[in-house]
Amino acid sequence: MSARIVLLGPPGAGKGTQAARLAETLGVEAISTGDIFRANIKGETELGKLAQDYTSRGELVPDSVTNAMVRDKLASKISGDPSELGFILDGYPRNVAQVEELDAILADLGVSLDGALEITADNDVVTERLLKRAEIEGRADDTEPVIRHRLSVYAEQTAPISAVYSERGALVEVDGIGEVDEVTARLVDALESLEK
Repeated sequence: MSARIVLLGPPGAGKGTQAARLAETLGVEAISTGDIFRANIKGETELGKLAQDYTSRGELVPDSVTNAMVRDKLASKISGDPSELGFILDGYPRNVAQVEELDAILADLGVSLDGALEITADNDVVTERLLKRAEIEGRADDTEPVIRHRLSVYAEQTAPISAVYSERGALVEVDGIGEVDEVTARLVDALESLEK
């Protein structure tokens, strides 16, 4: 099975960890927008240079650049039969306009999304997780007010994506609280319900 999944969830919910574990389980690539950005910037691609221009000025990279990078990445993964394309997208789409763009990208590639998995977690729990991670990794800028702001931005901008996938019957919510293995097992079970 070549799963094509969007992984949603607030900062600190464990998306990166779970995307890697799911990718290994399914034999597909976990694709994070952060990795795509870094690869384009390091490779000095035209899109990478454009993204660097924005980030060096402290500005957000516009959707048009992000969309183009995701399109390039997914198109580069097709070497034969498009139905064999599999991935777990972590960090994209980030807004409803990007959901529509992803639909268009996949339609152009001749495939469709299997669905979206949303890792849910209580704000207080993820705040504690992020504060602990900040302490371990020496992230002085990850203070409680900053983390809570990131969570409110997530709720405002990204949570509407859940509504879109839910209306399509393509969203499964998974409790992200618990041991890493437990959450992975829940996600694998949730994938089976998407396949039905």
